[in-house]
Amino acid sequence: MSRLLIIALCSVLSFPTFADDVLNGEAQVTPSRLPLEELRAFAEIFERIRTSYVETVDDKTLLENAIHGMLSGLDPHSSYLGSEDFEDLRNNTSGKFGGLGIEVGIEDGFIKVVSPIDDTPAQKAGILAGDVIIKIDGSPVKGIGLTKAIDKMRGEPGSKIDLTILREGENKPLEISLNRAEIKITSVKQKLIDDRFGYVRITQFQENTGADIHKALQKLLDDSKQSLAGVILDLRNNPGGVLDAAVAVSDTFIDNGLLVYTQGRVTNADIRYQATVDTLMPDLPLIVLINAGSASASEIVAGALQDHKRAVVMGTQSFGKGSVQTVLPLNGEHALKLTTARYYTPNGRSIQAKGITPDIEVHQGKFTESSEAGYYKEADLEGHLSSEGKTDKPHEDEKTTQAERIQSDYQLNQALTVLKGMNILNNSENKAVIDETQDKASGA
Repeated sequence: MSRLLIIALCSVLSFPTFADDVLNGEAQVTPSRLPLEELRAFAEIFERIRTSYVETVDDKTLLENAIHGMLSGLDPHSSYLGSEDFEDLRNNTSGKFGGLGIEVGIEDGFIKVVSPIDDTPAQKAGILAGDVIIKIDGSPVKGIGLTKAIDKMRGEPGSKIDLTILREGENKPLEISLNRAEIKITSVKQKLIDDRFGYVRITQFQENTGADIHKALQKLLDDSKQSLAGVILDLRNNPGGVLDAAVAVSDTFIDNGLLVYTQGRVTNADIRYQATVDTLMPDLPLIVLINAGSASASEIVAGALQDHKRAVVMGTQSFGKGSVQTVLPLNGEHALKLTTARYYTPNGRSIQAKGITPDIEVHQGKFTESSEAGYYKEADLEGHLSSEGKTDKPHEDEKTTQAERIQSDYQLNQALTVLKGMNILNNSENKAVIDETQDKASGA
């Protein structure tokens, strides 16, 4: 998969560390002479293009194209940021930008959706993780590159755009029309389930996510009619974001030990992040939900909680993005986004291209009513006695609850079931339950 960027646009799958001196430490590189033959070849190709290409191309464009090619050949996440892309990246980490609200990459020349972002035009229009965009406003996208495809999807808020999408399981392409909008992301949302159980959804890891999750959890504690009995942390379709935010969220539930560490060739890239005693919920039963759209910072949190046996991780295999990108401003308007390290979970697991394996695998689905047509009841028997007195009728709210339950979030309901089971035992036994769950999941 090629560079992953938010439409409007920037990559929240990367960890955008903004630093002028982050690379002050030097990597140990074996001294070598400049490749003179390759440099001569480059100069010759450069001159041939200038003089012989069918259209005139200025030197600045040629050099910028060379820079793009040099970086794109390294890995999917290293890139050269022009002034517009650099500004988009800075806006995105603060939680406000314009566009459709989807995380995308490139695969086999087509644009592939990594995940839609909650409460955005893309999510409301029904775009799903794994969808492949083959046309934009009727024009094919194969071969035009990610940057040009993104430019086509940009536009004024309120303007219409038509996408043609291939979706697994569908026999023919889907035509989806939606309107562009200014995207304002609410990083953390919370609500109570069954009065005693909390639900916290993190849509994206931004600079203020650590503080926001403290506020959300405190509100759940204040609003619960009885003492809060457990929490479900939903990281599904969360494409990642800021590394420090992932550390802060992990620290909210873990009160000691290593949370994550990074390793790279540059000295300053080797960093270890430790938990602090400032932990709001070190013991409360916890379930973490992940899926294929959970990437980067989401995987750091899930991996840390899993390694510390602090939570049961449920859902499906995560995305598998385990590298750290550093944003290096070049002249105030342009920047270099360079992969400088890999990150590892507390137990030394690299998630790169592997992802987090859930302790309990639960695929998304929905509840369906089973047929009871084959059963006989008293009323079916010939000569049965008639009923006397009042006949019970189901309340309307019971019918509504049943309908909502059937159409509800299957993974979330399964998580709530497990959380209630954990709560039956006292808190001192919860770690043993998690240990047993993870042992069974690993085949131990």
